[in-house]
Amino acid sequence: MQQVKLSLSRSLAEFLANYRNYGFKDKSSMVRAALSKMKKELELHELRKSADLYAELYDEDTEIKEITDSAMEGWPE
Repeated sequence: MQQVKLSLSRSLAEFLANYRNYGFKDKSSMVRAALSKMKKELELHELRKSADLYAELYDEDTEIKEITDSAMEGWPE
C-alpha cells in the first residue's frame, strides 16, 4: 500500500485520533473508509449528472423519441 503525508486541522486530527470509538482498527483504515465513501458518492453524482443530461437531450430530440416509440410498438407493457 502506498503511503501519503497529509495535513489536518486540529479538529480533524482530534476526530481521527478517536478512530477506535468509530470501530476502526487504526487511523489509516478510518481514512481509507472515508475516502472510499467520498469516491463512491462523487461517482454516483457524476452518473446522475450524466443521466440528467441524456434525459434532457432525449426530451429535446423528437427524432429519437419517434425511433424509441416505434421500437417499443408490439412490446408487452
